[in-house]
Amino acid sequence: MPGLLTRLQRYYLLYTGGFILFVAALALLEDHGMPPRWIGYSFLIFTISMYAVIGIMSRTSDVSEFYVAGRRVPAFFNGMATGADWMSAASFIGLAGTLYLSGYQGLAFVLGWTGGFVLVALLLAPYLRRFGEYTIPDFLSARYGGNAIRLVAVAAAILASFVYVVAQIYGVGVITSRFVSLQFEIGVFVGLAGILVCSFLGGMRAVTWTQVAQYVILIIAYITPVAILSWSVTGNPVPQVVYGQVLQQVQRMEDRLFDSPAEVDARRLYRERADEYAQKIMQLPNSLSLEREQLTARINELKASDAQMKDIVALERQRRELPHDPDQARLRWEAAMFAAAERAAPPIHHAAAFPGDDEEGWAQRINFLALVFCLTVGTAALPHVLMRYYTTPSVREARESVFWSLLFILLLYITAPAYAVFVKYEVFTHLVDIPIAKLPGWVAAWSKIGLVSIEDINRDGILQLAELSLNPDVIVLATPEIAGMPYVVSGLVAAGGLAAALSTADGLLLTITSALSHDVYYRIFRPQSSTQFRLVISKSMLLVVAVLAATVAAQKPGTILSMVAWAFSIAGSAFFPALVLGIFWRRATRPGALAGMVVGLAVAIYYIFRVEFDAIPWLGISGLRMEPWFHVQSTSAGVFGVAAGFVTIILVSLFTKVPDKEVEAFLDTIRRIRSREGN
Repeated sequence: MPGLLTRLQRYYLLYTGGFILFVAALALLEDHGMPPRWIGYSFLIFTISMYAVIGIMSRTSDVSEFYVAGRRVPAFFNGMATGADWMSAASFIGLAGTLYLSGYQGLAFVLGWTGGFVLVALLLAPYLRRFGEYTIPDFLSARYGGNAIRLVAVAAAILASFVYVVAQIYGVGVITSRFVSLQFEIGVFVGLAGILVCSFLGGMRAVTWTQVAQYVILIIAYITPVAILSWSVTGNPVPQVVYGQVLQQVQRMEDRLFDSPAEVDARRLYRERADEYAQKIMQLPNSLSLEREQLTARINELKASDAQMKDIVALERQRRELPHDPDQARLRWEAAMFAAAERAAPPIHHAAAFPGDDEEGWAQRINFLALVFCLTVGTAALPHVLMRYYTTPSVREARESVFWSLLFILLLYITAPAYAVFVKYEVFTHLVDIPIAKLPGWVAAWSKIGLVSIEDINRDGILQLAELSLNPDVIVLATPEIAGMPYVVSGLVAAGGLAAALSTADGLLLTITSALSHDVYYRIFRPQSSTQFRLVISKSMLLVVAVLAATVAAQKPGTILSMVAWAFSIAGSAFFPALVLGIFWRRATRPGALAGMVVGLAVAIYYIFRVEFDAIPWLGISGLRMEPWFHVQSTSAGVFGVAAGFVTIILVSLFTKVPDKEVEAFLDTIRRIRSREGN
């Protein structure tokens, strides 16, 4: 093992040096006139080609290598691969953006995700590695017995992983559409090439070694822009150390900007707009008919007065774009009302935790704690994360790899708050209060793909803060442009975001296909099937699921971070109670676990749909939305799902037959870890 470890370290050091030289070469070429689009294509082609080479070199037809990398991954590299697997598009793209928009409240993600890995190290990873096998459904089936619980576990694993992978592919679409000028929908499917070339050829073996390479790229890409920005603003290239000084300047800017007359006026106008939409919704269907009649009358007036054709055409387009029926009008106007109300709301000070003791302040506190809880238990229950600890040679190295995972992830987590503060400083300094006609080019570029919105609602020609809407997914990706850095830095960030999305998508797709091919096809229907045919089935499933996920991602179902939070709630609700009680409570029974997983999963899904969505158009369903329970947002649905799961398992287990001696023996085997640590 020492020789292997040394060789691996040498290979990846050479790879890191080669990538840095590649970036330096592109910087030199840009200085000599290389077009930005060529730089974007160079990063895309180079990185995906490197991943493809690693995938081809790691191709395998061995089942153990395909599912668990032959259980030969050293702790250090498993920690790095887990870090890449974990630092998804949500962490790379969405975390700093959430901190930018919500300030202190965004730290719930940092606390929750970190706490989750602590739970993994203490409660789950050693016992799962001691058990062996390939998947989480394998473990649950062995602990509780029967195929029914395996099928429920498979369904939960597929659902959580699918929602998660859609978020990653969506991130790929955002990156490719902006930096290589591909249409979003096309960019989504282009990203599939980078995903499939690794997981399709070599399964977990190829995914592991590709993820190590992807971690190198994504961490360089994440730290470089904010380090440059920190140097330009403070003279110190270590943003994690000095961003507190910049935060103080941001606070002074907030005091000035938030209370300026123009800003107050803009928010008043948005409030009036929200009230107008509310009135129109209340007066449906008459309001829709009235608006159509008013537009028709104005068009006729313009035609009669020989007005300019462009004005007539504009009004006719407005009339054509009116909702076709009251239900459609309600949906569209409610969305517009909420958007206006959001812009009209009092701005949040970046350093203010939970302002006020009113109902809104308490709602923020509740959601903060609920989100921390959901992210913690979700992290400890995500199948693609837990599967990584099947790949180590021993229980000891499984524990050690958790430590390395936290260390590698920490580098990103301690940088995200600095990102948010430095970008906010740049926006306040160089964007707000300047003429809209003189806005930098990046604003228009990101507006084309719907991630930046500018509206001069008070018509003064000056950009107020309320008139600027930034999607959280744009903050990290646009940082180099916001700060006026060379385009090669933008390309580097795009390559890092792509690496983060692809690394997580690889692991998630492998989890889904493993559940379908191994847990369903092999374990239930065809246990006598050959090794080769099992791999053929797995790879075929991989293609189908990948294309389906890309199709869903192309519809832009939500922000990256919200989709990821839903996945965590689903995984935590379905798996966490059954896993924890299955390891540490001997009395947990098969009916109890089965009921608890079904109830927990159902509660989480029900809450997400009822709170987040008002209609499912393709099913013809409308009027779904309900008021949140205790002000808890849909992203924290796991609060109710996990609680329901625990209560159900405990109650049903107490009223059903005590587990037999085989279960006792199983638990004794997996819990004799400390005495046989090296096994």
